[in-house]
Amino acid sequence: MSVPDTGSFGDFVARAHQAGRLVVQPRMGVSDPGAMRTGLVATSRAAATAVGTITLDSYTRMGDNANARAALAAGVELNGYPIVAHDVTTTRAVLDGIVGPGFPVQIRHGSPCPEPIVSALIDAGLHATEGGPVSYCLPYSRMPLADSIPNWARSCDLLAEVRATGAEPHVESFGGCMMGQLCPPGLLVALSVLECLFFRQHGIRSVSLSYAQQTNPDQDMEALLALRRLAAQWLPDIDWHIVVYTYMGVYPRTPDGATRLLEEAARLAVRAGAARLIVKTVAEGYRIPTFAENIAALETAALAADRCITIAGDVVDTGIHAEAGALIEAVLALGPDLGKSLATAFRRGYLDVPYCLHPDNAGRARSYLDSAGRLQWASIGSMPIRGVVGPTGSTKLTAAGLLSSLSYVERTYDNASLEHEYRAATAAGQVPTPPPRSGDEPGSTTDDRDPDPGDRFPAARQSA
Repeated sequence: MSVPDTGSFGDFVARAHQAGRLVVQPRMGVSDPGAMRTGLVATSRAAATAVGTITLDSYTRMGDNANARAALAAGVELNGYPIVAHDVTTTRAVLDGIVGPGFPVQIRHGSPCPEPIVSALIDAGLHATEGGPVSYCLPYSRMPLADSIPNWARSCDLLAEVRATGAEPHVESFGGCMMGQLCPPGLLVALSVLECLFFRQHGIRSVSLSYAQQTNPDQDMEALLALRRLAAQWLPDIDWHIVVYTYMGVYPRTPDGATRLLEEAARLAVRAGAARLIVKTVAEGYRIPTFAENIAALETAALAADRCITIAGDVVDTGIHAEAGALIEAVLALGPDLGKSLATAFRRGYLDVPYCLHPDNAGRARSYLDSAGRLQWASIGSMPIRGVVGPTGSTKLTAAGLLSSLSYVERTYDNASLEHEYRAATAAGQVPTPPPRSGDEPGSTTDDRDPDPGDRFPAARQSA
């Protein structure tokens, strides 16, 4: 079946997916309009099937547009593009001649109060964004769900009106990325489906369901296949695709380790039948990436995807599909208004995100990494999944264990990189001193860096 060429974000991804190409996407946002345009042009010219991103700044995310305008007036560089503070003429000039059917652009923000953002992106001629009433509330704000949910309902209603222009608006759920790490896959899958059901209830007919690469490739594959099955079951009447996020936790510091993790994410996306991948760069472990580093990441991921065989293979069923399905059905059983049902589900603890400190989160669920690097439940609190999860509570995660779990992926990929370098040097006749393994430095018990420096503050600045 052919896909219409309307310039819509979802249509572009669908056409690429039908042609066997993985769509890759950077995190990119700067406050200067000229620099933002330069970043979009560079993305559009990458040797990859790419879509553009304009990521917004912290002030705009939280509705503090007065401070965003003051920063612009003072010449202060922000950590993203303040689309509400910039006048619409400026934003249209950023997009002019770049955005179109062959290169759609998505607005990424992180706001629990997105109405002004949605209005601004519509005025600029755009119609794709991401987030959700839960996923853009619990991790990044203290706003009550009772406020975030109606904010997102009105924003979806507003975005749905774009359909009258001939374009199909698109909303991506961030639900599969809650907290970035240490959230077992069943809950991530359920939240992504539930938010997309919420979008559909408010007029959105083109959605994407997210899932963040976690700590075990086999578990990730099972989760993504479960997500596909549940999306087909619960969203049969609208267009949808799956987007994979390259690992969102503490990132490898070595260039080789970072590259290997990105390539693994690309192969995971292809083998699981996902249509789009959000990339990370070699700089994620220690600073905000440049435009050039973002383009290199796009091209690295695209090449890894092109070389990948699109066969999922045998996947052991450990119960992720059943767990996610039980959570979805428990929430839907609370009533026909999904917004109210989501609020009730969190109030009763039917949905409970581990290690999330938001006041509306029950905070009784706990998770841990087992010896194979799989995310498991240590405690499920009041979530209605005891029949599919089985006994819990045998593992008590200590503070040291939590810190070790948070750096598991970083250690795994960096140590493999350091070992590879050591063996290569030895084979060349050199006698190198074995480098310290990641996490083994004297006194190293934790990592004081932001565990997700590029995900919520993802400005991609140009090199000096």
